[in-house]
Amino acid sequence: MAALGALVKKVWSVRRVLVLLGAPLALLPVLLSLPPKEGRCLYVILLMALYWCTEALPLAVTALLPIVLFPFLGVLPSNKVCPQYFLDTNFLFLSGLIMASAIEEWNLHRRIALRVLMLVGVQPARLILGMMLTTSFLSMWLSNTASTAMMLPIANAILKSLFGEKDTSKDLNRENEENQASLQQNKLYTVPTEMQFLASTEDKDLREEKEVASDVISDFKKEEEYKTNIWKGFLISIPYAASIGGTATLTGTAPNLILLGQLKSYFPECDVVNFGSWFMFAFPLMLIFLLMGWLWISILYGGINLRGWRIKKSNIRVDAEARAREVIKEDYQKLGPTKFAEQAIFFFFCMFAIMLFSRDPKFIPGWASLFAPGFITDAVTGITIVIILFFFPSQKPSFRWWFDLKAPNTETQPLLTWRKAQETVPWNIILLLGGGFAMAKGCEESGLSVWIGGRLHPLEGVPPPVAVILITVVIAMFTEFASNTATIIIFLPVLAELAIRLKVNPLYLMIPGTVGCSYAFMLPVSTPPNSIAFSSGHLMVKDMARTGLLMNLMGVLLLSLAMNTWAKSIFQLGTFPAWANIHAENATSLMTAVENVTLSALNKI
Repeated sequence: MAALGALVKKVWSVRRVLVLLGAPLALLPVLLSLPPKEGRCLYVILLMALYWCTEALPLAVTALLPIVLFPFLGVLPSNKVCPQYFLDTNFLFLSGLIMASAIEEWNLHRRIALRVLMLVGVQPARLILGMMLTTSFLSMWLSNTASTAMMLPIANAILKSLFGEKDTSKDLNRENEENQASLQQNKLYTVPTEMQFLASTEDKDLREEKEVASDVISDFKKEEEYKTNIWKGFLISIPYAASIGGTATLTGTAPNLILLGQLKSYFPECDVVNFGSWFMFAFPLMLIFLLMGWLWISILYGGINLRGWRIKKSNIRVDAEARAREVIKEDYQKLGPTKFAEQAIFFFFCMFAIMLFSRDPKFIPGWASLFAPGFITDAVTGITIVIILFFFPSQKPSFRWWFDLKAPNTETQPLLTWRKAQETVPWNIILLLGGGFAMAKGCEESGLSVWIGGRLHPLEGVPPPVAVILITVVIAMFTEFASNTATIIIFLPVLAELAIRLKVNPLYLMIPGTVGCSYAFMLPVSTPPNSIAFSSGHLMVKDMARTGLLMNLMGVLLLSLAMNTWAKSIFQLGTFPAWANIHAENATSLMTAVENVTLSALNKI
């Protein structure tokens, strides 16, 4: 086994070296087949896409390639590339990561999770709903990976209290089958003690004993199958809820912020997408999808029995649910009384959400209208709140201290220290966002996005609602095998140009592409939350495939419904906006210049 592991590592190392060295050579024809500047930009983008998909380099390291390649290839000067790594959008995301770090520091997320589970009840279907609601809410503010990693241990503890150890139940089932074969061989019949079935053999003949034993053994097998299905339903619902919940806020997942950053790059005059408008669009979609997903998972894995609503529960299940209730209550009591730090974090968390939502909600004037137009953004709001976390005391301050000259001058611990922020904030995501913005800037400045738009003539006859469905399906399938962030970075420039060609609001295509990136449910490698749940050892690939296929389909249809109903009024999708019209005019003039350059080059040849 060790030799096989060493061989796999060697093969992977060789493959990585081949990709690192072979990809730049294999993509050289791109430089020769396109106009000079567009070809160089496309060369860099394809190289980065290949490295991202194969992970030949760490994702964050690949994101740094534009800093090196764009200046060397003459695509973009360094003073235009480097600022893309610390745009306004990056700081909005950073503020969300720091707030999440403070929440995790004081276990507020665990208290919220256990409290919700205490409220929803301990029946399997209700517990799955509680798990999904809690995970999705946490994922709106924390990273999807952190939400999943936090909820899975809670789910495992509840499952063990309901059913005991998973492996133990399998062993009992196997032992029961062996006992049954042995007893039948000796013409004896008994009842498994695990079912707590009391039977008396007095005044009964052998045929009655056989029938009773057969029925009880059959019930035991059904109970074991029920336990296995519920276990799978619990584990698979958590990563799905994390992926769905991350779409509800701009800071919930990286693709949402990449959309915001690329909108500011391609369409500087576009101001309709902010935290408030996105929340009004995505939050109802998240709730509907979450409810539909819960029904599907509960029906598929036995949490809801459509044929047995009135069937009385067995004593075993009643006892198991009572134990689960006690486990949740005990874990909640271990947290102790609510600390001052938790109350303070909850207050600032609410302020963080309310101020972001009310800055410019569009349907009414926001508080940012009190200041100079264009000066206050979501990043300013987020950073303002998180700065307070670094000096606000974690213990209730005593006003007597100010008047007691003999009081010791002890330093109070703030809600969040910079050392803790350094350790817990995933800084690699900031670089990954920056790499995406640098790619978008290179596409715009080099004219590559216009060149791509000129090759989209066959799609101009596609009706926009059909285009939305096709885009979502393609991106949802692509992101099953590639990073969500890398996928949206690659597709957004194409979608922007396609929208210009179709003469529809660019948001009508870019938003479904962005949200569709998060709908990766079919494979363990699709997202980190899926991988974490799969690593528990209780799920198989076929479980995720059959559950995720319908989840993907529901996501595509619900997203299409949202884009053609309430999203139209929120983002004014029914008209071709002036900010996109300006870009279209610039693109047309640039496209003409590109064609002239290409024709002159061909004439010289």
